[in-house]
Parts: sequence; C-alpha cells; structure tokens
Amino acid sequence: MRILGIDPGLQATGFGVIDVDGPRMAYVASGTIRTSPAEGALLPERLKVIFDGISEVVQRYQPTVAVCEIVFVNVNPQATLILGQARGCCLTALVANGLPVAEYTALQLKKAVTGHGKAAKEQVQEMVRRLLELPGLPGKDAADALGLCITHAQVARTTDAIRQVGKLRARTHAAYKDGRIY
Repeated sequence: MRILGIDPGLQATGFGVIDVDGPRMAYVASGTIRTSPAEGALLPERLKVIFDGISEVVQRYQPTVAVCEIVFVNVNPQATLILGQARGCCLTALVANGLPVAEYTALQLKKAVTGHGKAAKEQVQEMVRRLLELPGLPGKDAADALGLCITHAQVARTTDAIRQVGKLRARTHAAYKDGRIY
C-alpha cells in the first residue's frame, strides 16, 4: 500500500508518501506546497496552487490511499474558515484524482506517532525521523503529513486483522442483570 498524507494549510500544505508492506514502512517522498499572499495572489488563486500541487504529487507518486488531517477550531474564526477552505481544497484534489481518503485528528496522529496526544511538533518530527529511518528531520508540515501516513498504516493493519477474523459476535459467557449479554 502506498499512502499519501496531507497536512492542510493555506500558506504551507505538507505532504508525505510512504510505502507499507505489513509492519514495514518505507519513506518515499515529502515536501511542502507553499502559497504566499505577498506575491499578490488572492485566496482562489492560492487554493488553485494547492489543488494543482496535490494533483501533481498524486500523478508523480501514484498512491493507493490518501490521509488528511481533520482541522480543529481556532480562537480566531477567520483563520479557522480559511484553514477549512484550504482543507476542502485538499480533499477535493484527492477525490478528483480518484483516491479514497481517510481522516485523523492531530491528537490521533500524535498518539500514534509519539504515544502522547499533546506532543510538541519537534517530538513528532523526531519520531517520524526514527520510525522512517530518515537521515535528518523533515520539515514540520511534512513531518505531520508523514505522521498521518504512519497513523493510517497502523490503523489499516488493525482494521485488516479485524476483517480477517470475520464479523464480531456477541459474547455469551457473561451476562448483565436481567439476562442482557455483552
């Protein structure tokens, strides 16, 4: 399985690509798609840069699945709205390129990668470096995108194991009061 992770942002959208074969993960690529208001680009033009950048990454690396971070609500509603538009642009680019998309929160990413839901960006960078055996630290946005890939690789492995067992059955060896079983 080849996973493409996206950490959405209007100024910097991080991406990461890893290959997964069972428990083994291998780094393929990572980077950042940057847009800047300083160049005079308006919001729609900046969103197009993100859309085109993600489409180019999909065409170049041919992932089988994509993962995108779920945006949290900021104190500043305008910043949240703009971030939501950038995230929507990312999701649209992924779906337009025919990819199934999974979504995880920053808390889920941090727990999966570092074991602690309130880990700092630097801790995520270091653990991504170690887990993927990179020679140096990836950028913060790329590290988050690679962390999303790692999170999905772990979740997919668990989900596949559950599917192989079959449908979950109710336990009949223990009962609550009134005969209800769990």
